[in-house]
Amino acid sequence: MKKFIIFLLLLSSSTLFAQKNKASKDTTTTFEVSGSCEMCKMRIEEAAKGNGVKSAVWNVDSKMLTLVYDPSVTTSYKVHDRIADVGHDTRLIKAATATYNGLADCCRYRDNAQTEEEDGNADMEVNGVVVEQDEKGNLKPLQGASIIIAGTSGGISTNENGFFTITVTGKTNIVVSYADYQSKSIEVNAGQHVNIMLNTKKELQEVKITARKRASFISPTSAIRTLVMTEKELFKAACCNLSESFETNASVDVSYSDGVTGSKQIQLLGLSGIYSQLNVENLPGPRGIATLWGLNYIPGTWVESIQLSKGVGSVANGFESITGQINVELKKPETAEQLYANAYVNNMGKTDLNLNLAKKINDKWSTGLLLHNAFMNNPNVDFNKDGFRDIPTGNLFSALNRWNYNNSKTVEGQFGVRMLIDNKVGGETMFESGKHRLTTDYYGLGIDTRRFDAFAKVGYVFPGKSYKSFGVQLSAFSHTQDSYFGQTVYDAKQTNFYSNLIYQSIIGNTNHKFRTGLSFVADKYDELFRNTNYKRNENVGGAFFEYTYSYLKKLDIILGIRGDHNSLYGFFVTPRFHLRYQPAEKTTIRLAFGKGQRTANILAENSSVLVSSRQVNIPTAVAGKAYGLNQEVAWSTGITLDQKFRLFNRNGSIGLDYYRTSFSNQAVVDFDRSVQQVNFYNLDGKSYSNSFLAELSYEPFDKFEVRLAYRLFDVQTTYSGTLLERPFVSKHRGFANLAYETGSWKFDYTITVNGTKRIPSTAGNPQQYQLPETSPAFTLMNAQVTKTFGKKRPFDLYVGGENLTNFYQKQVIIAPDQPFGPNFDASMIWGPISGSMFYTGIRFKIK
Repeated sequence: MKKFIIFLLLLSSSTLFAQKNKASKDTTTTFEVSGSCEMCKMRIEEAAKGNGVKSAVWNVDSKMLTLVYDPSVTTSYKVHDRIADVGHDTRLIKAATATYNGLADCCRYRDNAQTEEEDGNADMEVNGVVVEQDEKGNLKPLQGASIIIAGTSGGISTNENGFFTITVTGKTNIVVSYADYQSKSIEVNAGQHVNIMLNTKKELQEVKITARKRASFISPTSAIRTLVMTEKELFKAACCNLSESFETNASVDVSYSDGVTGSKQIQLLGLSGIYSQLNVENLPGPRGIATLWGLNYIPGTWVESIQLSKGVGSVANGFESITGQINVELKKPETAEQLYANAYVNNMGKTDLNLNLAKKINDKWSTGLLLHNAFMNNPNVDFNKDGFRDIPTGNLFSALNRWNYNNSKTVEGQFGVRMLIDNKVGGETMFESGKHRLTTDYYGLGIDTRRFDAFAKVGYVFPGKSYKSFGVQLSAFSHTQDSYFGQTVYDAKQTNFYSNLIYQSIIGNTNHKFRTGLSFVADKYDELFRNTNYKRNENVGGAFFEYTYSYLKKLDIILGIRGDHNSLYGFFVTPRFHLRYQPAEKTTIRLAFGKGQRTANILAENSSVLVSSRQVNIPTAVAGKAYGLNQEVAWSTGITLDQKFRLFNRNGSIGLDYYRTSFSNQAVVDFDRSVQQVNFYNLDGKSYSNSFLAELSYEPFDKFEVRLAYRLFDVQTTYSGTLLERPFVSKHRGFANLAYETGSWKFDYTITVNGTKRIPSTAGNPQQYQLPETSPAFTLMNAQVTKTFGKKRPFDLYVGGENLTNFYQKQVIIAPDQPFGPNFDASMIWGPISGSMFYTGIRFKIK
């Protein structure tokens, strides 16, 4: 006992000594920070706080900030940077003009002339730091280093912290020089921040961009947790269309909808992709009749980036999102390459040809033309030898022409038109549509789709008030699908009009922001299925209000509410809440809660009912209800934690998220009641989804990124009075993605381990047509290698493989030998329906 007490005394003494010694190393400095009032004082002092900062006191009269900090933990430059980020100039860094303009009137400290001049130059600056490296590897700032624009005589010098800011025009070269060091010309872009390191051996080392842009990342400042997938992430796989863009993503599952149509669907939070709202540049994407094929309709080469958020989204984007939102940003004519060409072919015979063109007409106008053609002519892809094609043949062609107007001051607008023609033929390998359509000679399917879209967006920013603006969003489409599945005809047509008016401003200062607006959606449906016609006109008009409170960079609270009137279902209210809290510099916690509501399009969203001999039971038509069903209504709750860290001097992050989705009503699709039937009905009981995801990202060495993830689902629905696991959902999933770059080579590898899935009961079938109750677990691997050739006109050559384990479902179709018999069913899909696939392609760009 005495030894233990002595040990505690020694430990306490050493701790006190360490704290005293550490305190003695604290540094005190003072520097000027621009500001005007007590509100400024609170903002500046709060922004200065952070790891290693002991105290920060700003004097309103002298404008001087007294800072006490531990130099072993942080630097004064980091404090300068944080203060400038909230709108206050320091002696080292000027605040961005847009941030400064968002300050309350009482906080303004610049004169109008200075502000107007900076408005024109804010996006034309390059800033950075010039340092030297001593023999011990320590970095020290170089004061007085010369920075000039190549070909000019004027320039600037770095300050005592090695910091500089220079005004440039677009992409240009700057020359960095210092006495007794070698000069070098460096290409930079306006708005870029660079670190330039010179060593003591008189060799100018390579310029290193601070914060190299990752292929995918969580937006750090968004109150709604949003995963941004850049073009770099999409290049990790062939990504012929949007459905293939999530192969390297841990949150989204991609699987086939059935065994014959070739359509792919996504799962988010354990639920079908129909509960995720798909937007294209914040306008409604393929929906309604197009839901089944919507992801296939957006070519991967058209995509600039994808933003994925889980749970409910903003009320400004509508009321339909339940499990998440996917927003696709397409190539913009004002920023896209002048020419981008891509050709792809795989060993099964599928070929994709893509051409993007962009032209800047003048300072205000630019236009782009995006073309995509995909075709498959090989009818003999049949891995399991059941006599049915694994992939339909046919051709898909789409074209998009878009225009952008920007007067660089207050008005920006864009509009565009798109057309899509898609023809598919599937079924038995011997089926020929010209001979066997709607006969019993061979089972076949044909899908002929025509789609036309138009959109327009106009935004106006009030002069001198960047926080105040309004915008109008408009879109319309016509979608026609004529199809047959065996002897079943399904024809559908939908026309849609969408409008959204948004006004946003502040209340007093930029800590209190709001946006409000009106929206209107009109849908007209006409469906013919098994000689029954389903028609409806559904119009929804609504209004929304969303308030955002921001406290520096630590806290954001979003309170949103919208009210809508549906011409079929009446008035309903959609409340939503989001919170982002940053208790420490590298720690972010988010909460989300809200309601989502949608009308189920049960025929278009469930291709499985089209490729089966099951009797389809739909409730007796009720006036004012689609298919006699109520709207689907769900409540979503989510909590997430994102933690950044440094290990062995390398960056990493950990992400944890948990979401629960509870339905108060759902359009239940029941395959369990009878093997001869599929029943649709309103939920009578519980239906919920619990989703947990843990993800680790780390860069063990330069340009080698590792992502590891584990996901757990608990998804249950009440079927005919019994609570059961939702079918075809893997409870456990492991994921790993490795990406490495070296010189002109890129290597990408992805592996997923999928747990078992429940299969609907087939006990009522004859013995030879019965399936096990659960699927086996299986592993999938994809890999790609990319090589860049040339410097002046570089192009990429890529080769890759999918499903390298060659795992595929052996019994894709029940009773394929009797396609017109009572047991035929191509809906029981739990895994890949084809084996290994290998591809190659080439990309060429002219910037």
